[in-house]
Amino acid sequence: MGFQSGPAFGTTRGVQDFTRLHVWLRADALARSVYEAADRLPTDERFGLTRQMKRAATSIPSNIAEGAGRESPREFARFLAIASGSASELESQLLFAAAQGFLTSAVAARLRGECIAVRRMLASLRRRVTEN
Repeated sequence: MGFQSGPAFGTTRGVQDFTRLHVWLRADALARSVYEAADRLPTDERFGLTRQMKRAATSIPSNIAEGAGRESPREFARFLAIASGSASELESQLLFAAAQGFLTSAVAARLRGECIAVRRMLASLRRRVTEN
């Protein structure tokens, strides 16, 4: 599958339609779930861990979208790598939040699982994008 075509990556008037990417949809859902979980953290973490978790979570779909709007597969792949790094950062923050007792282990495990799944999807898309 090439960079410009295929069911996972449609176009809209010549512009890459990131909203049709399965990885973007899943990353967006992850970000929404993280926002819900982060809002349950202690109030004194509002400007610390809560903000960091939200920033890392929204960085994932944002970088996918930004990369999709770039001119070349190489640029897109670079933004997918950045998105993957943000997913790793978020996973680390989830581990910390669980260790501190800010999140239940079940919530942290579910969100970590989503981080891992998104990272795998990003790696797969990156391979496909750079094959051409």
